[in-house]
Amino acid sequence: MSLRAYQQAASRTEAPRDAEYRLFGQVTRALIAASEAPEAEIARRIDAIDWNRRLWSTLARDCAEPGNRLPQEVRAGIISLSLFVGRHSSEVMRGDDDFETLIEINKIIMQALSQKSDAPAAA
Repeated sequence: MSLRAYQQAASRTEAPRDAEYRLFGQVTRALIAASEAPEAEIARRIDAIDWNRRLWSTLARDCAEPGNRLPQEVRAGIISLSLFVGRHSSEVMRGDDDFETLIEINKIIMQALSQKSDAPAAA
């Protein structure tokens, strides 16, 4: 089975919550690797921060959609976190802060996504 066929099959059978968890895991691993990379590896660091910022921006856009089925307070919290992630990412890129806060936020979200519940997924 080709990689593309496997990915298509996985996307048809994977629950949205599981897909979100998997994506957060990939982005968080990239952030961890970037945080451990030498400061001279600027491209690696920027790529990881940008990927994380794009993930959070996508979640915020989804939460702003009128058809989103998450409770309003959860949607507002995700949008607020997205704004914080954007600001903190800029601080990390400037060298004014480290990756740890971004990594911890993602880990907390992953922990919440791993909890089984009847609530609909964000995406």
